Amino acid sequence: MRYQNILVIQTAFIGDAILASCLLEKLHASFPSASISILVRKGNEGIYERHPYLKETLVWDKKENKLKNLFSLLFRIRKNKYDCVINCHRYASSGFLTAFSGAKHSAGFKQNPFSFLFNTTVKHRFAKHLHEIHRYHELVNDFCDNTVYLPRLYPSSIDAERIAPLLQPPFVCMAPASVWFTKQLPKEKWLELLKLIPEEKKVYLLGAPGDASLCEDLISQSKRKNTIQLCGQLSLLQSALLMKHAEMNYVNDSAPLHLASSQNAPVRAFFLSTIPDFGFGPLSDNQKVIEVKDLNCRPCGLHGHKACPKSHFNCAFHINLNHSVI
Repeated sequence: MRYQNILVIQTAFIGDAILASCLLEKLHASFPSASISILVRKGNEGIYERHPYLKETLVWDKKENKLKNLFSLLFRIRKNKYDCVINCHRYASSGFLTAFSGAKHSAGFKQNPFSFLFNTTVKHRFAKHLHEIHRYHELVNDFCDNTVYLPRLYPSSIDAERIAPLLQPPFVCMAPASVWFTKQLPKEKWLELLKLIPEEKKVYLLGAPGDASLCEDLISQSKRKNTIQLCGQLSLLQSALLMKHAEMNYVNDSAPLHLASSQNAPVRAFFLSTIPDFGFGPLSDNQKVIEVKDLNCRPCGLHGHKACPKSHFNCAFHINLNHSVI
């Protein structure tokens, strides 16, 4: 079956939206003349700005007038007359849009409450060496070949111009913050890492505007002069492109890790309460996971926590940073 008007849905967090780009690569390779669109939650649309394979990026505002916006989206989706809808999200809202999209073919995970109305369903499963992008690919295996495509984002020439003044090697990037406490390497460990980076290397600290305070503290407490915080000053695509040019990138198990994967950027990823076998590890050629193995309390959940359930946070404080430096 050949499809000509395809919608991919991933309305979860930014990391999930980045990983969903692997399906854009796959679908474009399989159907070069097809019109492909993607639906993401508000705030994530910037990563798909000027994407060469996309006809349109649909946006769902979940924070204000959530239900009203959901039904407006359904009306728009039905009006667009997609013949194929691929849902990477396992929850009811996206399942509702998929089930009633009017598409000839719909696919999603069995765990979605509306999956009984999909044409194709696949069990979302956790297994060793099974990455999330492999699970996404399983959604299209019934009408595409078995080639696995990596996630990829496309910074523009405008993004390149923005970061050009920063490209003075050697430099490394660090993204020290995470939404979840138990997925974020503690400030003490970031300070330790900063001391291990030679002074002649510039260090760029990346993050959202709300991460600026943490990064300013790192600069102040480390007393490292060749360190610059860029939190909130770069778009996601600009950050991704800067990471591509870095000698190394140091990240938590969070969105910057997937930005690195989207550019095949060198990366060292700190996994604390979570584990790579959940399927969200780095995909770059030059990559390494830094973790404390053989802790009987790890992993303590699929997502992070606001505090260590055991109160000791050994998965963070026992990290050996000597293994992480280039």
